Amino acid sequence: MCQPHGDDNMKVTALLIICSCLLLEISGQMNFPEQEKDPKFWNEWAQKTLKNALTLQKLNKNEAKNLILFLGDGMGVPTVTAARILKGQLNGQSGEETQLEMDKFPFVSLAKTYNTNAQVPDSAGTATAYLCGVKANEGTVGVSAAAVRSQCNTTEGNEVTSILRWAKDAGKSVGIVTTTRVNHATPSASYAHSVDREWYSDNEMPAEALQAGCKDIARQLFENIPNIDVIMGGGRKYMFPKNTSDVEYPAIAKHSGTRKDGRNLVQEWTDKMKAKKGHYVWNKKQLLSLNPNNVDYLLGLFEPGDLTYDLERNTETDPSLTEMVDVAIKILRKNPKGFYLLVEGGRIDHGHHEGKAKQALHETVEMDRAIGRAGLLTSIHDTLSIVTADHSHVFNFGGYTRRGNTIFGLAPILSDVDQKPFTAILYSNGPGYKLVNGARENVSTIDYQENNYQAQSAVPMSMETHGGEDVAVFAKGPLAHLLHGVHEQNYIPHVMAYAGCIGQNKEHCITRNGAVSHSGTSTMGTVLSSIAALFTVTQLLC
Repeated sequence: MCQPHGDDNMKVTALLIICSCLLLEISGQMNFPEQEKDPKFWNEWAQKTLKNALTLQKLNKNEAKNLILFLGDGMGVPTVTAARILKGQLNGQSGEETQLEMDKFPFVSLAKTYNTNAQVPDSAGTATAYLCGVKANEGTVGVSAAAVRSQCNTTEGNEVTSILRWAKDAGKSVGIVTTTRVNHATPSASYAHSVDREWYSDNEMPAEALQAGCKDIARQLFENIPNIDVIMGGGRKYMFPKNTSDVEYPAIAKHSGTRKDGRNLVQEWTDKMKAKKGHYVWNKKQLLSLNPNNVDYLLGLFEPGDLTYDLERNTETDPSLTEMVDVAIKILRKNPKGFYLLVEGGRIDHGHHEGKAKQALHETVEMDRAIGRAGLLTSIHDTLSIVTADHSHVFNFGGYTRRGNTIFGLAPILSDVDQKPFTAILYSNGPGYKLVNGARENVSTIDYQENNYQAQSAVPMSMETHGGEDVAVFAKGPLAHLLHGVHEQNYIPHVMAYAGCIGQNKEHCITRNGAVSHSGTSTMGTVLSSIAALFTVTQLLC
């Protein structure tokens, strides 16, 4: 009986893979630098790391004039590791030894991400935790766990304010930069109080909620916290009257305005801010043509919905996350009282949900570039920077891959059950589950390195799910050492507020020349901190 050609191809592929592995082992050729064979290399590297670690015993107790939170939506630890390898490989290295910008942060801890009503959380309840300081139910933003999802009448009295609000009230400039819609789950928790994260505009709200007085999230962006200094991301369509053609895609109906109340929120903002050096932009050229010294308020809406994936971004018309962060900081840092900035790499999450690991990892690398750019524009002496995630995903990579194996490549072994190759990257569930003639698809017959390739998953689902494990929290700058060990996720804004002497953490702060004296700190410690801060300022000025 003849075998199908597909089986013949599979056997040939399997034979080639096995032969390649055997030849590699016989030849003794390994994919790592020659210097790594010498113990001296590893010992010297470790000693250098040790010396750097010893310097951290002199804790930075300055007041954090500036506060920056980088939020990688869905950026679990496996995503961080894989992105590190990708970054190195994009630079022609094997990848594993590469350092991400976030890897350079001296303090690392773990955050427990569960929502009050969910073991595996969503982005809304987690955003309320790391922005407002209280854990909440899934699907809700800016309200406590006493609020019930989609029940408008549980909103009033259960609102909780965010660190962005605390910073604004303290006189700091504040900003939001995201690659998603500006009224998506993460950014909305910084200004909105909504029992449903999907109430983007009044078009998405049930009639009874509108009648009961609940406001859509887009409207709250402009009404709840007056004069947010910088707002950049997507979500243009939620700001315009229903059926208003989009400025960039006038012929595409799905991109038209959605608002039923007839309000043009962009025009209202423009009219209000015109005399306050306010500028509205919707493309990269307009954004980069601005002189930040002449801009006090900025509204940038670059897509009707979420921004495009960085791999698919039109570099002529669409700004990168790094470019947006660059402009945002240059505007915000003009305030002598400092600033608070929320930066979200929001489409990491979307890439994973779609099973498109390549998109997710390139989004992570781009967010890391933005972290590096922010580091160049600020100082660790007066800026507390934190990088974390809201939750993880059921994404991983393995299969005994060799050093330098392309992160999107095949494992060097075949399955010992179905004798087929498999990619190193896999998902526990998601849209990548596929059967061909009743068996697992042979990935060697398709382009598994294509940008939108959906990695294989164990369980079929139209959208891959979040993961429930703890996420990493990277920190540098004043009082970054307070982020240590394992903490509840809602602890994060309390640390930031304490470092910045804002919100409920003002009374214990006595500021002298940029140094913070906390209750219980000796007078000599305060004096030494003040001298250190003065020395730093002298270095900068001289």
